Amino acid sequence: GMKKGIKKGIKKGIKDAECLILSRQLQSKFGELPDEIRERIENADSETLLQWCDRVLTAGSLNEVLQ
Repeated sequence: GMKKGIKKGIKKGIKDAECLILSRQLQSKFGELPDEIRERIENADSETLLQWCDRVLTAGSLNEVLQ
């Protein structure tokens, strides 16, 4: 029970950090993020967040990142 809870907490912490990093990258490049984009980021899984983080480097728009 306790190990499962710790593992779940660590996983949530990692996802929260990925969301924060992506949001900061997007804000830095494209300006203030609309609420719908913030919600999309918060609801994405870790693999998707990592793909979006990679796309920030070359994308010319938010749509290119979040496609």
